[in-house]
Amino acid sequence: MKLVQTELEGVIIIERRVFEDPRGFFMETFHRERYHALGIREDFCQDNFVFEPQHPAGGLHDQIPHAQANLVQVLQGEIFDVAVDIRRGSPSFGRAVGVTLSERNWRQVFIPKGFAHGFCLLSETALFLQVQRFLCARPRPGRAVVPAVDIQSPVKEPLLSAKDQRPPLLKDIPPEGLPIF
Repeated sequence: MKLVQTELEGVIIIERRVFEDPRGFFMETFHRERYHALGIREDFCQDNFVFEPQHPAGGLHDQIPHAQANLVQVLQGEIFDVAVDIRRGSPSFGRAVGVTLSERNWRQVFIPKGFAHGFCLLSETALFLQVQRFLCARPRPGRAVVPAVDIQSPVKEPLLSAKDQRPPLLKDIPPEGLPIF
């Protein structure tokens, strides 16, 4: 495996080894000890399988008050995945980073706690896995937010859910409503 640092500290792209032969391929999607050795020490406890049919984009969501980390990978199709630093006191507060994940590049992106997360669909459909770490016994209300920066999204007219159409601006959220750096 190879780690690629992004411009936001903690948000990491993971390029994995794929073993191919005429029968198909094998790829390790997660191995706790290997990821721990890379510095990803989250105790993931939920695995989500997502199918997106012709739904170009979702909003950026935080998980206040129960912050969670995400490990995202695409199995089929292509998405543009975005992380926004919403940790008060962070030197990169309000900054965003985006990465293309696809069935061709086999990349994963790790997004630590304290970041809003969202994606937009680049292919007609997509299947992807999102592994999450949060307080398993508590509900996660989630909230859409609008970051303080312009995200250079490849999708110009996103299709948003009702929840995502009028989110608060990050600058308007009181400091006590944000995670701490």
